Amino acid sequence: MTTPAMRKQLLSYLENADDKKIIGLYALLEESIHDQADTTLSAEQLQFLNEERKKYLRGEGKSYSLAESKELLRKKKAS
Repeated sequence: MTTPAMRKQLLSYLENADDKKIIGLYALLEESIHDQADTTLSAEQLQFLNEERKKYLRGEGKSYSLAESKELLRKKKAS
């Protein structure tokens, strides 16, 4: 079974599942649900990232290597 088919079947199941099963499934998945919510960007954040990407692609943005990024963060944390 494909993932989209599984997703469709799960959604159909959830629409009709009794409360005990919904509560149990939520408890099982709660941490994953919260982790996903913590990584969702707001519309404002997405707009900022898209603008910075456009600048970078036009050659106007500054990029850093991983080592440079870590060093900048260490300096910022120390100050």
